[in-house]
Order: sequence, then structure tokens, then C-alpha cells
Amino acid sequence: MEVTKTAIDGVLLLAPKVFGDSRGFFFESFNARVFAEATGLQLDFVQDNHSRSARHVLRGMHFQVNRPQGKLVRVVRGEVFDVAVDIRRDSPTFGRWVGERLSETNQRQLWVPPGLAHGFLVLSESADFLYKTTDYYDPASERCLAWNDPTVRIDWPLEGQAPALSGKDQAGLALESL
Repeated sequence: MEVTKTAIDGVLLLAPKVFGDSRGFFFESFNARVFAEATGLQLDFVQDNHSRSARHVLRGMHFQVNRPQGKLVRVVRGEVFDVAVDIRRDSPTFGRWVGERLSETNQRQLWVPPGLAHGFLVLSESADFLYKTTDYYDPASERCLAWNDPTVRIDWPLEGQAPALSGKDQAGLALESL
């Protein structure tokens, strides 16, 4: 596994070793021992989630205040622009974001540590998005940072299109109010 650090401390881009030939490919999407050796992180994942979304759907920027979740995210069908925003007030990168294209072709994963807001925009006709979490979903603790917060200024590749948002995502909070 190849691990690349990003501009936000703790956010890691992971590229698995892929073994391919004329029949297709094989790779371990997760191996606790390999993950720990490559990242230095010993994590207990407690939940796996799978979402399917159509082109231009933007999900995010989600986080939990009382039970923050670390997320290991990947795409098994399609392509997304995946974003993490540092909302840790004591962090030197508070308010900064990183974004990566994740796809079924590049097979990369992103580790988003607890304490960050996370979201993605679907770039392909549809996308199947999988993620492991380090804590359980807690609806009472869930919050949403505005996807278009003017102080964070995420450069979403929208190509002139308005994103399709849920009601919850349309009502996202400003960074300064978190």
C-alpha cells in the first residue's frame, strides 16, 4: 500500500497494490495489519456503509459532534470528488480543505480522521461509495457544514451545474458557527 500525506494532518491518500491481468484484477480493499504498518494507525472499524448517488449529487459536509467518526472511503463504481475539511478548532489547518478524485479506475482510498467534516460530489453518471467508520452513526450528534461556506471556499468541479442536495445538506452551518 502506498500512503501519501495531504495538506491536512492525518488525512491520508491510500493506493492499494493491485494485481491485474487479462482476466481482471485483485486487491485487498482492507487489511488491518497492512493498514497499521503503512499508516501507523491501529483502528477498530465498527460500521461499513454503502451509498449510490447520481451525477451532480453532493453529499456533505457531514460530521458528528459527540461521537466523531473516522472514515476510510472508496469508490467501487464511478467517480467522485471527495473532500475533507478540518473543523478541529485547535488545529493549525482549521478551516482548510483537501479534495481527491476517487474512482473505480484509480482504486484509491482516503482516510479522514475523526474531527473533520466530509463530503463528496459525484462526477460520473452514478457512483457507489463505500466507507468504514470508527464509531457508530449517531443522528442526535450529526451536523453539516455548508458545502459552499464562503470562508472554506471548496473548489468543487461543478462545471456550471448546481449540485443536487438533500434538505439537510442545503441547511448546512457556516464554519464560524461550529
